[in-house]
Amino acid sequence: MFQSRTHNCGELRAAHAGETVTLCGWMENVREVGQNFAFVVLRDFYGTTQVVIENAEMMGVVKTLNKESTISVTGTVRIRESKNNKIPTGEIEVVPTEIKVLGRCRYNELPFEINRSREADEGARLKYRYLDLRNPAVKSNIILRCNVVAALRQAMTNEGFLEITTPILTASSPEGARDYLVPSRKHPGKFYALPQAPQQFKQLLMTSGFDRYFQIAPCFRDEDARGDRSPGEFYQLDMEMAFATQDDVFSVLERVLPPIFSKYGKYNIVSSAPFQRITFRDAMETYGSDKPDLRIDLIVQDVSDICGATEFAPFQGQTVKAVVVPGCKLARKAIDKLCNEVEVQSGSKAYWCKLDNKGELAGGVSKFLKDSKDALVEKLGLTPDCFIGFTAGKLLDAQKSAGVLRTKLGNACEGHMDKERYEFCWIVDFPMYELGEESGELEFCHNPFSMPTGGMETLLKAERGEIDPLSIMAEQYDLVCNGVELSSGAVRNHDPEIMIKAFELVRLGEDDVKAKFPAMYHAFCYGAPPHAGIAPGVDRMVMLLAGEESIREIIPFPMNKNAQDVMMGAPGHVEQKQLDEVHIAIVGEVEE
Repeated sequence: MFQSRTHNCGELRAAHAGETVTLCGWMENVREVGQNFAFVVLRDFYGTTQVVIENAEMMGVVKTLNKESTISVTGTVRIRESKNNKIPTGEIEVVPTEIKVLGRCRYNELPFEINRSREADEGARLKYRYLDLRNPAVKSNIILRCNVVAALRQAMTNEGFLEITTPILTASSPEGARDYLVPSRKHPGKFYALPQAPQQFKQLLMTSGFDRYFQIAPCFRDEDARGDRSPGEFYQLDMEMAFATQDDVFSVLERVLPPIFSKYGKYNIVSSAPFQRITFRDAMETYGSDKPDLRIDLIVQDVSDICGATEFAPFQGQTVKAVVVPGCKLARKAIDKLCNEVEVQSGSKAYWCKLDNKGELAGGVSKFLKDSKDALVEKLGLTPDCFIGFTAGKLLDAQKSAGVLRTKLGNACEGHMDKERYEFCWIVDFPMYELGEESGELEFCHNPFSMPTGGMETLLKAERGEIDPLSIMAEQYDLVCNGVELSSGAVRNHDPEIMIKAFELVRLGEDDVKAKFPAMYHAFCYGAPPHAGIAPGVDRMVMLLAGEESIREIIPFPMNKNAQDVMMGAPGHVEQKQLDEVHIAIVGEVEE
């Protein structure tokens, strides 16, 4: 099979009995049961095989080795007396005539047991990631990732897309997150930036006449870690289409993704095309989130007209949202814990009460709502044993905290979440602009390169004061699966005049556009096709397919939450000579 082995450790079966074979791998475990009798488990990438030591010579070799040493075993295959049906090679064992040491493990103690590495402290797992990856359960996620990436490439190629790589060293661009900067040796005081996304390059490819582009693109953003976001770098299925509409983009991904999720996913049920489409405003109003988990059957309802006039101070004059859970059997302690988690995650308090089996409000804030009971029962369709969770505040705050409450209740209350499925949806019609939290002035809400719905006419109406700029929608969309935002995309603003007008509304003129996006602006002036694209996150996609809660579980060598590679020691100090070459001086205190 290979130069140094005849078979791998997951290959041998009863049909191989009597053959002389050579296996190579890691000595996973040794179990001595007599003076010159022991069982050795040999492991490689493909599986494990039992090796039986039956003489002093072979025992002498094994006794000198620590677990996880790599060895070569030559011997005879025979049928096992006591078969192990839990592993593919459980019918046979190998009796060695020769054992060679290929790579000695020089440590008597390992940082953790290989097969139980997922139970170890995350810091130890990341520091010794090369050992962690020996665990078949950890390795399987990386194999899954490889298979999914290969399937994505094949599917996109079948759809007529060309894979084109774009630059890693580029210019800094205001795209919403912090850039990683790279100093230039040849140009003192100037910097490259690692791309937050290939956004401008893929749009330039459309102006260059390439009809369909894709790339498994590395992206770099200096941002904090989350469960579904790895700090530093991530990968996305970046794609762009010329002469395309929103529907064209949707139809491609609705053909590409369901078969991949069906084949590689943990769950067997996957949304079929067309995916449900939900406007941004409807998503916030109905689900309290622009990335709703549609596996949960609970919805958010507005009760501001009823609760806003009660004597309960947190409700008075506020937007009040309610989430009703029929048949909820959560105990008081569990409810208090859930409400506390909502406050920690959203920054806003959650309140509650129940309609008991006698049809009376009880518990929580019920004493403030006695006079509103009939109105609540009618509006919310309450029945005995209903739980009602409330959130309150300004509109967006009340919506977001209600969304967190809905998700927590869906997970906690039996029968309201069908977990074992993949539910996709498109979120469409995002606002083009918003008021900045710090500036209080009009700012782009998401992607400044999106085409405003209605084009120039809509922007001119806003400029003349005929419509509120906050009412302008963008031809922008998000792809969501099981409450995870897989991707943002848009129909691009390919018209220089419309682009300039869109930027003028946020106090940036033509000179600013030319200065910030010179290549794209001038390329559009040479005649650009209408184009649209999207970029689903590969890391998040594989995380969903594997059923993992943390994105670090599906990345071969992830950083920790503080954006540190504790295995390689990055970021780390460099020599003064290196700093001098790139014209960098360290100012201020330096971490040791």
